[in-house]
Amino acid sequence: MPRPPGHGPGYEVRRQKIIDVAASLFARQGYAATSINDLGRAVGLAKGALYYYIGSKENLLVEIQSRVMGPLLSRGRQIADLDADPLVRLRLLSESLLTIIFRKLDHIWVYEHDYRSLSGVELETLLGQRADFEQLISGLLTEASERGTFRSMPPRLATLQFLNMHNHTYQWVRPGGPWDAVFLSREYCATLFRGFGAPDHAVSKAEERAEAFKRDRPDRPLDPETEWRTAAVAD
Repeated sequence: MPRPPGHGPGYEVRRQKIIDVAASLFARQGYAATSINDLGRAVGLAKGALYYYIGSKENLLVEIQSRVMGPLLSRGRQIADLDADPLVRLRLLSESLLTIIFRKLDHIWVYEHDYRSLSGVELETLLGQRADFEQLISGLLTEASERGTFRSMPPRLATLQFLNMHNHTYQWVRPGGPWDAVFLSREYCATLFRGFGAPDHAVSKAEERAEAFKRDRPDRPLDPETEWRTAAVAD
């Protein structure tokens, strides 16, 4: 039986490469300032052939957003559901978030700057995913506060502090630099946990247990992209 149109040998590999190039162009030039002709020249395809792979320019933006939010939300839910102290889960969630920032800098830049260019149901879906991820963090912070590990504070404000410290990392971090995702997560969480009111011994214990989790559960990597790729292959 012949393959369906658009699904010949190498189709998906080519399409994924186009998305990679688009993320790089959008990050450098901005989504609005990058034309289909710009992208076509970058990937060596005429406009008609390019549309064959991507459908529309907005589809590219959807794909880039999904590459960030899909694996991050999936991994975040798994971490939040662990039977572990909320500080440990926050530490693991922090490292997972920073890992995808390191691995997908171009995508993160587009994710942060150009999501408002989406419209309709696509924008609603993305905003819903963002809200779901924030709720995972808020839930863990609230749990830590209810246990007396953290001082009482407005959950929304605590969540914004957590996110602000992590989300701006993409603006200055460089892969191959002196700090990796593990180091930054450890430092960020030490600062946040102490600021939120966790005693020193609780910070040390969270770090020890987070390291034990990664050592004892090598089948559960903190790289959301790895988790996402594995699930996609299984599907």
